[in-house]
Amino acid sequence: MADALARLGRKLLLFDADLGLANIDIQLGLTPEHDISSLLAGRASLGETLLRYAPGGFDILPGRSGSGSLASLEDSHLERLMSVLQSCGSPYDHVLLDLGAGLDRAQRRLAAAADTLLVMVTEEPTSLTDAYAVIKLHQQDAGKPDVRVVVNQARCAAAGERTYGTLARACAHFLKQAPKLAGVIRRDDKVRDAIRRQSLLLSRHPSCPASLDVEALARGLC
Repeated sequence: MADALARLGRKLLLFDADLGLANIDIQLGLTPEHDISSLLAGRASLGETLLRYAPGGFDILPGRSGSGSLASLEDSHLERLMSVLQSCGSPYDHVLLDLGAGLDRAQRRLAAAADTLLVMVTEEPTSLTDAYAVIKLHQQDAGKPDVRVVVNQARCAAAGERTYGTLARACAHFLKQAPKLAGVIRRDDKVRDAIRRQSLLLSRHPSCPASLDVEALARGLC
């Protein structure tokens, strides 16, 4: 998504906000000297922590994997993190937060601060129930939020739309508000290949179904 938005001419910061289980640096084959834990501890400045990823044309605020302290941030550090995001957002058209799964306090706080929340869902019943729970609590946290659904690993576009319809009907019935459909990303083995090669999907396989779907999703958000 960061790559697709950058290709549309948007100046973008990607923050690996899966606190404690960050992996964007691994995915892109990077070894950052500093990460968000260094920043919050005062061992590095924001400028020293931000990492330019030239192949994608966007900046990265790296997280850290295996950090128990990040997985359960104290209130003071969480507020410091929110302040950092506010201060670094002004030079960019978009700040993209890659949130982790779950409903812990830090993830909910970060989600509530976002202008738009993209909820990823697959056709599996457990994924649908988890997505519903996220939307329900986000509605409580953010009032009248802009929530949109991305159906991932769909067998085809029609199947993805049916999955979205199931979730939207449940939200409309119980929450009195149905999220919009942001897009459907089809299941594609080329995604697995790009991950193994630690490369950008849109560069390695620009015409594969998943790449086309991600690009369409980015255009819709813009």
